Amino acid sequence: MLLRRGRPGEVKGFGPWRFAALLDAAHRQLGGPIVLVWDNDRRHLSAVMRALIEARPWLAVFKLPVYAPKLNPAEGVWSALKRALANLAPRGIDELAETVATKLKRMQYRSSLLDGFIAQTGFILEQP
Repeated sequence: MLLRRGRPGEVKGFGPWRFAALLDAAHRQLGGPIVLVWDNDRRHLSAVMRALIEARPWLAVFKLPVYAPKLNPAEGVWSALKRALANLAPRGIDELAETVATKLKRMQYRSSLLDGFIAQTGFILEQP
């Protein structure tokens, strides 16, 4: 696997329109309301993104406090990944990227591990 560095002039990242399209597709597939928990990334706070959110009555967005690693399940993922990479001495960026991708893919199929990351936040996993 080679690290994808993008083409010159190609947009890097996920813009608001592409993210809105992803949410619309998820809404169509799931057939119900979506609850989104976001950190304070500047892309999440833009006027365009706010307008796109407001246009979707089936979407509820909750923002985490400015610094709240204990409330963010992704922090558990990154912590576990860093532990898994602790003694790695990659020969280059491509090897590092391949190893990271493999370890994240393995985590993806361990639902109990992912449930644990959510449980660490204190969020409720079942509907009340």
